[in-house]
Amino acid sequence: MQSLSISPHLRRFIWPVLGLIFLLAVNLIIAPEFFQLEIKDGRIYGSLIDVLNRAAPVALLAIGMTLVIATGGVDLSVGSVMAIAGAVSASLIVAGVDSMVLVVGAGLTAGVLAGLVNGFLVGYFGIQPIVATLILMVAGRGIAQLINAGQIVTFSHEGFAYLGVGYFLGLPFPVVLVVVAFLLFQLLMRRTALGLFVESVGANSGASYYIGINDKMIKLMVYAVSGLCAALAGMIAAADIGGSDANNAGLWLELDAILAVVIGGASLMGGRFSIALSIIGALIIQTLTITIILSGVPPKFNLMIKAAVIIAILLLQSPQLHRQLSRFSLSLSRSSAARG
Repeated sequence: MQSLSISPHLRRFIWPVLGLIFLLAVNLIIAPEFFQLEIKDGRIYGSLIDVLNRAAPVALLAIGMTLVIATGGVDLSVGSVMAIAGAVSASLIVAGVDSMVLVVGAGLTAGVLAGLVNGFLVGYFGIQPIVATLILMVAGRGIAQLINAGQIVTFSHEGFAYLGVGYFLGLPFPVVLVVVAFLLFQLLMRRTALGLFVESVGANSGASYYIGINDKMIKLMVYAVSGLCAALAGMIAAADIGGSDANNAGLWLELDAILAVVIGGASLMGGRFSIALSIIGALIIQTLTITIILSGVPPKFNLMIKAAVIIAILLLQSPQLHRQLSRFSLSLSRSSAARG
């Protein structure tokens, strides 16, 4: 009988999916009502929907971060870009601009421009990604504070609020935006040559240049996409609370985005990537946060438990660990056979 074989592509999904299922099972034990869904006024409510909704900003950041990391880079500025985009949109609303096209367009443009700055520094000036994006990580908060004149800007705009608290086809609108963004970039990366170009630049930028791939332009593009995703996440965050807080908007979310990509199995050295796995990583992070809250663990232990669980998930995904366990299992088998 022929043994059941799993393709390498599907095998990459096993541990992240099992990790997510395990966390969901723990939540079910802690709170049996966790999987209950309620439909009211055409909207779906429940803890699972809350997980999806709260994971949306990190999932958007993870989409852009996936492409950046695939080129061998990293974008530490996405949290600050969220703050800039939220501040730009909020300032326009407060100034009396009522057009959603202008408000949203300005926020997205600010994010793309920020990404282009990172892309030029990395791709065309050869600055290390961690240094180049660290500059905007620090300066970006200052820019957002200047836009807000050092204040927390609050606003009321029904159309803009829809980005953060609206519903579409029964689902929170941020979740719908993540699905649309995923489908769009999945199509671009897997149905065109762009995905191969990105992986090639990440695997060997020098060799990519000699086979005709414009590595500088590819890096510029992925950082622009990262800025675009960060801007969208920033506007969702601003719309959700009805305000722009330059100091706290997107604070440390860049770390969650990087972690989501790593949990999804991507190498920080660049090369192979999976947008779907990065989104699963974002769901794992948010589900873990909910699990810790539901378990009643004192807040002072939250970060320690979160770090320990994530380390465990990463170890389970480690090829080196799997090889070591295989060697250990083989040595035990040989020892048993020798004694027999």
